[in-house]
Amino acid sequence: MLKSYEATLENGQLKWLVDEPKLSSARVIVTILEDTTPRVKRRTPPASIAGKGKTLGDLVSSAIEELDWECLK
Repeated sequence: MLKSYEATLENGQLKWLVDEPKLSSARVIVTILEDTTPRVKRRTPPASIAGKGKTLGDLVSSAIEELDWECLK
């Protein structure tokens, strides 16, 4: 029977994250998952336009006023 256990590999040593298997020896299949932490790229404007934007109005309220509320019933 196959069972899955989650662990991390640090300096060649397995560190069990939940339940450690209660076996003295076993045949194993190891799947390596790459680092799953999402890398967030922060977008920045070019220096030539940075800080020069202007808010000319409230975009959200104008969109809400234009909705046909009767179609939502």
